[in-house]
Amino acid sequence: MNEFLFWIYLINAIFLTIHEIESAYWQEWKMFKLKGGITGFLILHFPVLFLFLYGLVLVSQQTFEGYIISLLLSFTGIFAFTIHMYFIKIKKREEFTMPISVFILLGTLVLSLAQGIITIYLLVLQV
Repeated sequence: MNEFLFWIYLINAIFLTIHEIESAYWQEWKMFKLKGGITGFLILHFPVLFLFLYGLVLVSQQTFEGYIISLLLSFTGIFAFTIHMYFIKIKKREEFTMPISVFILLGTLVLSLAQGIITIYLLVLQV
C-alpha cells in the first residue's frame, strides 16, 4: 500500500505543480490579493515545493513525518479545488475555466482524496 501512496503522491504533486505554473499565467497573486507580484509568488513556492518534494522522500521511507506531509499535500489539493470552484462559480471569475484547467483541478481533487484516504489508512496501521 505504501508503494501505491508513493505513486499517488508523486502524480498529485505533479498535478499541483502544473496548476501552480498555470497560476503564474493567470497572475493568481492578484486574485488572492497577495503582495509582492510575481517575485513574491515565486519566493513563496520555494519552501512549499521543497516541503512537498521532501515529503515524497519521507513517504518512500515510510516515516510518520512523510505521512503527515502527505496529508498536508492532500489537504492542499482539496483546498485548491474548492477555492478555485468558489472563484469560478460564485465570483464568476474566468481564470482556470479552460478544459485543461478544469481537468487539472478535478484530477487534483480525485488524487488528493485518494491520497488522503490511503495516508490515513497507513497512519492507523502505524499507530
